[in-house]
Amino acid sequence: MADTRVTYDRQANAAYVYFTDPQTRPKAARTHPCDPDGAGGMINLDFDEDDRLIGIEILAAGSKLPQYLLDAAERLDAEGA
Repeated sequence: MADTRVTYDRQANAAYVYFTDPQTRPKAARTHPCDPDGAGGMINLDFDEDDRLIGIEILAAGSKLPQYLLDAAERLDAEGA
């Protein structure tokens, strides 16, 4: 199984799961926001220009993702630096 890059900013309480090669940084051509009823958080799906899913942004990540994943994620906030 391929490694998946996950970043987490505790101050913003936001995580991002990348579905692209870590060596490339494709730009999102389209973002589809999802705000499921009762989920208590926003999820954004990012697609490239070929309509491939390149990543998922999870807001309110601390209550939406398992703690082990947040602990293992690359930290983007000052506390993780």
